[in-house]
Amino acid sequence: MINVDEKKCTGCGICEQTCPFGAIKIVEKIAIIGDECTLCGACVQVCNTAAITIQRKKVDNVDFSKFRDIWIIAEIKNNKIRNVSFELLGKAKELADELKQDPCVVLIGNNAKKFIKEFSNRGAKKIYIAEHESLKDYYTETYSSIVIGLISRYKPNIVLYPATISGRDLAPRVASILELGLTADCTELSIREGRLLQTRPAFGGNIMADIISPNTRPQMATVRPNVMEAASNEENYGAEIIETHIKINLKGLKLKIKEIISGTIDENEIPVDEADFIVSGGRGVGCQENFKILEDLARVLKGAVGASRASVDLGWIPKSQQVGQSGKTVSPKIYIACGISGTIQHLVGMKTSDIIIAINKDPEAPIFNVANYGIVGDLCEVVPLLTEAFKKKFSKK
Repeated sequence: MINVDEKKCTGCGICEQTCPFGAIKIVEKIAIIGDECTLCGACVQVCNTAAITIQRKKVDNVDFSKFRDIWIIAEIKNNKIRNVSFELLGKAKELADELKQDPCVVLIGNNAKKFIKEFSNRGAKKIYIAEHESLKDYYTETYSSIVIGLISRYKPNIVLYPATISGRDLAPRVASILELGLTADCTELSIREGRLLQTRPAFGGNIMADIISPNTRPQMATVRPNVMEAASNEENYGAEIIETHIKINLKGLKLKIKEIISGTIDENEIPVDEADFIVSGGRGVGCQENFKILEDLARVLKGAVGASRASVDLGWIPKSQQVGQSGKTVSPKIYIACGISGTIQHLVGMKTSDIIIAINKDPEAPIFNVANYGIVGDLCEVVPLLTEAFKKKFSKK
C-alpha cells in the first residue's frame, strides 16, 4: 500500500516527474496516486519531505501461487546483447521446464525491440520491453525503477541477473527496495521441492553452499558469465511481446550522467573472458618479467593472458586479467595454467574450459587433478617450446 501524507506533501511535482509509469498527478498541491502505480518506490526515493511511504505486505500474507515464470534481465552493451544473457536464458528454460512455467526476458534500452528475435528464436515465451531514448546506457535509478515496477506488476517466480558490473549494481538495489532475498555469483541453479536452489562458493571458496529463499518472491540470483550453457538458436519466432509504456523525466533524477568515457585498450587485445585460448600465470611464474613469456604464447594463439589472484596481488599483472572466484569466470577452448597451484578459488573460474593444460614444477600441485594434460617442468623452458611449436604449425597453413 502506498500513502501520501497531505500535511507533509508540498505539491512540488518531483514525484510526478519521476514516476516511470505516469501514476502520479498533482491535484491542488497534493500528490494523487493512480491505479497505474506498481509500488516501484521511485517516488519515495525522490520525495524531499518524506511525504510518500510504502507499506508492503507481510511475508505471512503473500500468496506465492500468484508468482509465476522465470525471468532473466538481459544486458545490452554497446548496442549488442552480452552472451551471458543467452546463458541465463538457457538456464531459465531448464528451470521453467521443471516448474511448468515460462522462460521470459526483460529487455531495457533505447533500441530494445531490435533484439526481440534473438531471444524469441532461443525459446523465450514472453519478452517484456522497456524502451526509451534515455536508456541507451545503464543507469541505476531508471533501470531499477523499471525492473521493480515490472516485478510488482507481473509477479515473476524467479528473476536471474548477470553477475556483471551493471547486474551487481541493479540486483541488490531491487532486492533492498522490494525486501527480497538475493544470492550473488551462483555457479549452479536447480529446483528442489518447488524452490530455487542457488549454489555458490562460500567461506573463501572452500565449500559450496546451497541457498534458498523460502519466505520471499520472486527468488533472485546473479550468475557469473561463462558458467551456464547458452540457449541455442531454435528459430522459433513466437514469443509474446509485452511493451511497457514508461515515461522518464531526467529532471527528477538525483544523479545525472554528464559523460561516459570508454577505457582505451589495444584494439587487438582480447578480453580474458571472451578468449578461446588463455595462457594464465600464477605465483610460480616467478616475476613480472616472466609474464612476457606467457604473452608471447597467447599472441601466437590469438588468445589472452590470464592470472591467478596471487600474481595479481604481487602486482605482476592487472586485476582485469584475474581468473577465479574474485576475478573473471572463463570458459575457453584451451586453458594453459602456468605456475598455478590450483586452489578451489581459482578452479571456480576456469573449470568449464574445454581443455586444461597444466605446467608446474610441483608434480603434487592440485591443478593436475583437473587438467586434461599435465607437464611437470619449468614453465620458463616449456612455454617457449610451445610457442615455437605453434609458430611452426601455423606458418605451414
